[in-house]
Amino acid sequence: MKKTLPLLAGSFVLAFSAGAMAQTKWDLPSAYPASNFHVENLNNFAKDVESLSGGQLKITIHNNASLYKAPEIKRAVQGNQAQIGEILLTNYANEDPIYALDGLPFLATGYDASFKLYQTQKPYLEKKLASQGMTLLFTVAWPPQGIFANRDLKTVDDLKGLKWRAYSPVTAKIAELAGAQPVTVQAAELSQAMATGVIDSYMSSASTGYDTKTYEYIKKWYDTQAWLPKNAIIVNKKAFDALDPATQEALKKAGAQAEERGWKLAQEKGEWYKQELTKNGMAIIQPTPELKAGLNKIGEVMINEWTERAGDDGKAIIEAYRKM
Repeated sequence: MKKTLPLLAGSFVLAFSAGAMAQTKWDLPSAYPASNFHVENLNNFAKDVESLSGGQLKITIHNNASLYKAPEIKRAVQGNQAQIGEILLTNYANEDPIYALDGLPFLATGYDASFKLYQTQKPYLEKKLASQGMTLLFTVAWPPQGIFANRDLKTVDDLKGLKWRAYSPVTAKIAELAGAQPVTVQAAELSQAMATGVIDSYMSSASTGYDTKTYEYIKKWYDTQAWLPKNAIIVNKKAFDALDPATQEALKKAGAQAEERGWKLAQEKGEWYKQELTKNGMAIIQPTPELKAGLNKIGEVMINEWTERAGDDGKAIIEAYRKM
């Protein structure tokens, strides 16, 4: 019996150690700074995952493009260099039309409309990601997009010649149709690009304007409510399949909670960001009817081009959305 007890104790220690070592660790790259509401939501998501999984899955958030730059994140997840990542869907518009959908100007201009568009887009988006070895976990919209510029913008013609930040194929196309000069600049380099005069205008949310202190360089934001692009949290399918069923369910539950929380946060913070821009000397301007009409024409051109490019699936998505 004296020999048995140490053996049993040793077995317990080994079993405990094996359990402790069973924790899976994932990296989640994001392109946005710690102050951004998307990152705030991701931090809460990571806490929820660890709690709901009983500590079996730990996710480390790498914000501000510290692990991968924005355009590199999808490939990193696809290749399992990062098991999970946050991407801006419109960044990948050249890969497939489904990634461009929520960046089409004036198709879905409010949160309710944007969420309805997401519901029609979702099965097609899931199918595309699955074909690339990934799973869609959840999405969160950005606040509505407006135009940052120092110039008075009364019509679309006033955009001509502006050095326009293009962070995606969609924003580059808008510049082309409006006669602006597109310059590719990602979020992490935006402040420097404004400070050095590389750009003097761009289209984004009040959130981006606040995060990058755009008010130090540009004094006007035209609240065009053009579209609500979405960030998607994607997971490498092999990494997901390697999790035990209970941990998979914990991850999906945390994702569902993060999606609901994130969409609410986008609305709440959207108004707060506008207030902060105003406090810092930026004028929030409602677009003239002429500017809105001109931007709507650009939107119609882009929606028609997208539908043609997307084929039958595109037509089905647009028809389903407009019937909702």
